[in-house]
Amino acid sequence: MVRLSRVKSVEFKLFAPQAKRVNLAGSFNNWDAKELAAKKDTKGNWMVKLNLKPGRYEYKFIVDGSWVNDPKCGSCVPNAFGTKNCVIDIK
Repeated sequence: MVRLSRVKSVEFKLFAPQAKRVNLAGSFNNWDAKELAAKKDTKGNWMVKLNLKPGRYEYKFIVDGSWVNDPKCGSCVPNAFGTKNCVIDIK
């Protein structure tokens, strides 16, 4: 019998009240900058919820066309562009 990995609901949140558009991209969606549009609440928080399997993922937010790191992320790794990507470990 094959045991399936459980998926976990993960919330990605960014405070950017002046932003007009925020998207999320990462290793979980092949770094597609347009696929995952965040929704803005009345307080200026942008949020995307994903169901992810256990593993390690790299990600960034795209705010009005500029790639930005999650200021609440405690772990980053260098990328091929000379900047850093945020890392999230799903258990």
